[in-house]
Amino acid sequence: MNRDFWKDKRVLITGHTGIKGSWLSIWLQSMGAHVIGYALSPPSKPSMFEVTGIGRGIISIEGDIRDLSNLQRVYEEHQPEIIIHMAAQALVRESYSTPVETYDTNVMGTVKVLEAARHVDSVRVIVSITSDKCYENREWHWGYRENEAMGGHDPYSSSKGCSELVAAAYRRSFFSSSSDEGKKHPIYLATVRAGNVICGGDWAKDRLVPDLMRAFLEKRKVVIRYPNAIRPWQHVLEPLAGYLMLAERLWEQGAVFEGGWNFGADDTDARPVSWIVEQLTSLCDGRLQWEISSGSHPHEATYLKLDCSKSKNLLGWTPSLNLSTALQWVVQWYQAYDKGEDMLQVTRDDINKYESLLKI
Repeated sequence: MNRDFWKDKRVLITGHTGIKGSWLSIWLQSMGAHVIGYALSPPSKPSMFEVTGIGRGIISIEGDIRDLSNLQRVYEEHQPEIIIHMAAQALVRESYSTPVETYDTNVMGTVKVLEAARHVDSVRVIVSITSDKCYENREWHWGYRENEAMGGHDPYSSSKGCSELVAAAYRRSFFSSSSDEGKKHPIYLATVRAGNVICGGDWAKDRLVPDLMRAFLEKRKVVIRYPNAIRPWQHVLEPLAGYLMLAERLWEQGAVFEGGWNFGADDTDARPVSWIVEQLTSLCDGRLQWEISSGSHPHEATYLKLDCSKSKNLLGWTPSLNLSTALQWVVQWYQAYDKGEDMLQVTRDDINKYESLLKI
């Protein structure tokens, strides 16, 4: 990563009020970027977006990515150079309750984000975030590569596979140098896939670490659904660093960096849910209370891992923060929040520590 690259760049983030979007907005602002956020109101109360107050330091616009005319107005007014598309219905269990809204947001929302970009000359680079769940999961014990088949058992996973296909079609039909529709320059488009991220500031429902940290702060017991499910856990800054590195390369070298990219955890950080619970219980001095659910639940993948060879070899990206340290950072963030500290500064301190690991 090159911090100087981002100085004065006009970056539009869809979904900036979500957990990844909030962390990314803070990071980009610290590097001198002009951040324009476009999203619905924060998805939880409390939320990372609100407790850090990042909305006061960027241009924050409340809007729905399914509203094409509004998106076009925002693009025309702010002339973004780089678009990082994060807005989504992001929960597997929620997708069983609201499948139509999930597909509408994740598929047609992506269509409209890309369609609006077609008609603005300022846009040079688009990075569209999907999920490791976009792959047809065969419960393999080896990682999925970027050329594996798209699929998905549940509406959320399927919608992310569909979003990947939408991006590929727009790239080939409208954004390549051979079909730039009279624009001054082509738009370079890549899609990125990451797994389960953990970090401070996440209060989303039905996610393991947020559920545990919420219960810890509220001094109550939490129910664990899938103690034996293995997940590749990583701190949110790991994939965000990959997204930023990829955007830089797209800007500087263009089409050779288009297509799909994986940014997953190291194999050693693929751990069962029970291990995460035990580690967090220890970090919380044994004051975390939990029990295993005896009920039935909708299907969720038991095992899913990414092969990140492409990102490591071509981008030079590699995970820098081991899982044990990442969990320490998470608990420390929530403890600082519980003490009433300045959470924007606490978050910036975490970003600074992470940058020191990257030596940037």
